[in-house]
Amino acid sequence: MADDLKQMYKTIMDDHFPPEMEISFIDKGHRQTLFYEKVVWTIDEVRKGLRYGENPGQEAALYRLRNGNLVLGEIQTIQPGQYLASDIELLQSGKHPGKTNLTDTDNALNILRYFKETPTAVIVKHNNPCGVARAERLEDAYLKAYMADRVAAFGGCIALNRPVDTNTAEAISSQYAEVVVAPDFEEGVMGIFAKKKNLRVIQIGNVEKLHEFIGKRCVEFKNLIDGGIIAQWSFVPTARKKEDLKLAECEYRDRRYTIGRTPTKEEYDDMIFGWLVESGITSNSVIYIKDNVTVGIGTGEQDRVGVAEIARDKAYRKLSDRYCFETYGTGYNDLEEHDKRKDIEEKVTREKGGLIGACMVSDAFFPFRDGVDVGLREGITSVIQPGGSLNDYQSIEACNDVNATMVFTGQRSFKH
Repeated sequence: MADDLKQMYKTIMDDHFPPEMEISFIDKGHRQTLFYEKVVWTIDEVRKGLRYGENPGQEAALYRLRNGNLVLGEIQTIQPGQYLASDIELLQSGKHPGKTNLTDTDNALNILRYFKETPTAVIVKHNNPCGVARAERLEDAYLKAYMADRVAAFGGCIALNRPVDTNTAEAISSQYAEVVVAPDFEEGVMGIFAKKKNLRVIQIGNVEKLHEFIGKRCVEFKNLIDGGIIAQWSFVPTARKKEDLKLAECEYRDRRYTIGRTPTKEEYDDMIFGWLVESGITSNSVIYIKDNVTVGIGTGEQDRVGVAEIARDKAYRKLSDRYCFETYGTGYNDLEEHDKRKDIEEKVTREKGGLIGACMVSDAFFPFRDGVDVGLREGITSVIQPGGSLNDYQSIEACNDVNATMVFTGQRSFKH
């Protein structure tokens, strides 16, 4: 059985998807049609598109928008020819990419597009980031993102917004990754990556082109169990700079509640960074950010206080693993010496999982103060959330009790 499963992952699926596809929207006889063409690559003398879908046994195809124009209300969708993830340049592949490689790449770019001024690294696994960081040097940004959750980063997609230098390439090659995405690769880098036979190395062109996708929309399609389709505009975060945020305030039973402290510059930086990272995370989600690095990421939960706790618990576990790996060269779960484990546990407890001074980010409002309290008990000093709950006053009071600050974005950021 185990050998059969291994063979499944090596299998290249047949591809019965046609080379072209059209989708038409018709209103009172007026037709708007989008024309797509299938993307294929020749690898080891095999010409086909995606290796398989989400799982072996599922055929899949990638289509890029070739022609057509779609205007829905006041929104005009992304025009044909503006390609990124749908027309990638495979510099090294080893084997055909699968659907998850492409969707991870796409969501990494979805986050990376917002960060232009500073070297940034986004590591995505199963369509969610497991580590995101900014730094003065690309190598540092990658290492911070990797050490934020090196366990989850195993076999992930690494996206970078600067040309990859040899130091960064060496750091990446010392780990296991499925995909590396960057605008360019300096001399000597591809020789380093060549040692990783099945690493997909993808060039996306210049960072300017990626940055131009900010604020642009496409039409997203969600298939239902009976073959039905939900279509929607893609999400665009409107809070992208300090001036877009509003200090938390609300009215409850004829009383005005206002946050007592304005965020510092560093807190604003973490808030904006965290909110833009949040736009690429599966909801219901809460994340923690400190010094432009993700500390704990909680995703896909049904209740907000629960996901705040999951993100907190992950912060503790990931910091324990980081300290253990940096000190002893092994993972925390593999460390057998009781005294060493105890020392790490005590250090992480003192530092409250690295959450002291961190920013708490929520993709939707907190229905009660219990969600915010999870972070405040760990020493977070700032919160960014949409606002709009009937009980916003509770969250404001909770922050004021410990001199933490809070801002509202005025926009929910669900992603399913």
